[in-house]
Amino acid sequence: MRETPNWPDPAAHIARHSPDTATLYFSPAALHATARRFQNGFDGLVTYAVKANAGEEVLTNLVAAGLRAFDVASPREMYAVRTICPDAVLHYNNPVRSAEEVGVARALGVASASVDCWREFDKLAELPKSTEIAVRLALPVAGAAYDFGEKFGLGPDRAADLLSEVAARGYRPAITFHPGTQCADPAAWGAYIAVVADVARRAGVRLARLNVGGGFASHRAGHAPDLEAIFTHIRAEVSRHFGDHAPDLVCEPGRAMVADAFTLATRVKALRDTGAVFLNDGIYGGLTEARDIGAPGRIRVLSADGTPRHAPPVPRVVYGPTCDSLDRLPDPLPLPGDLTEGDYVLFDGMGAYSRSLTTRFNGYGLGDPVTVAELR
Repeated sequence: MRETPNWPDPAAHIARHSPDTATLYFSPAALHATARRFQNGFDGLVTYAVKANAGEEVLTNLVAAGLRAFDVASPREMYAVRTICPDAVLHYNNPVRSAEEVGVARALGVASASVDCWREFDKLAELPKSTEIAVRLALPVAGAAYDFGEKFGLGPDRAADLLSEVAARGYRPAITFHPGTQCADPAAWGAYIAVVADVARRAGVRLARLNVGGGFASHRAGHAPDLEAIFTHIRAEVSRHFGDHAPDLVCEPGRAMVADAFTLATRVKALRDTGAVFLNDGIYGGLTEARDIGAPGRIRVLSADGTPRHAPPVPRVVYGPTCDSLDRLPDPLPLPGDLTEGDYVLFDGMGAYSRSLTTRFNGYGLGDPVTVAELR
């Protein structure tokens, strides 16, 4: 069931409790709204990539919103989903697995798995023939914050060979790809779909399904991409390249599903004469991704009583709370000139990977999420 919000917004909670631990504020209403956008707009099965945020409140609310299929990368994620939804459909699309992990996958009845090499395919021999096996394709397609093709995936020639083998062994043949994290350009999906159709033709295989991956989000800075434009382009390109033999579609949003359902609130611990700011969270906590994809850009500041700061912004070097000198955001942040100790710096769009990547280094880290009706 959807959680009942305890607070109207983060400012109300901050004014009342003055939290001294970095806090994630969670809006079930925002998560449900995003889930509806995917369910209403995407022309196929919508799954959730659990790696983005495996919080119980997230999984519970997605099930309440109608999702029954989840992309899981490990046994722990499988068990987390099964705890919330015993009849959930599990898509095991991490292409590298140990024999023991495959045993858990079989015991828990995964419906789908991906492969990108023959050795990994051989490991799946104990899965029933009813399992969907999706060959992972990788192409040099631009448009994402960073590309996933270096670690996983095959080029078209080898993908066609492996797809033929999947069909020959009696599994349900499919293809999967991922355009890369935070991809806002619909053309990236179109480029992949055209090659997928060619790979299937060369393999002589009619696809049971095409998994168009995730990558639908760019929430850390600026506006999120136009989801409906991406959905429309996917639908049009599948029709153009497959015609009457179009495979069923599936997508696996992670960041795009959960990012805008959370706001991270950090507190100013100290200010230096240089203008440098020390927060109670940093790259070992909820801001871990800043090391790789830059500091978040959707920032607002509240005073200790919850009132917004509106003074003209000043670029400031921002450090985290630990004793490690590397605990620093890569770029200065534009923070109000009247910023003071005890203020709160809020980062919107922080539902993805902030919680799943946080550590407890030096005794710091995120507190339990606080449920709110809305985030602003």
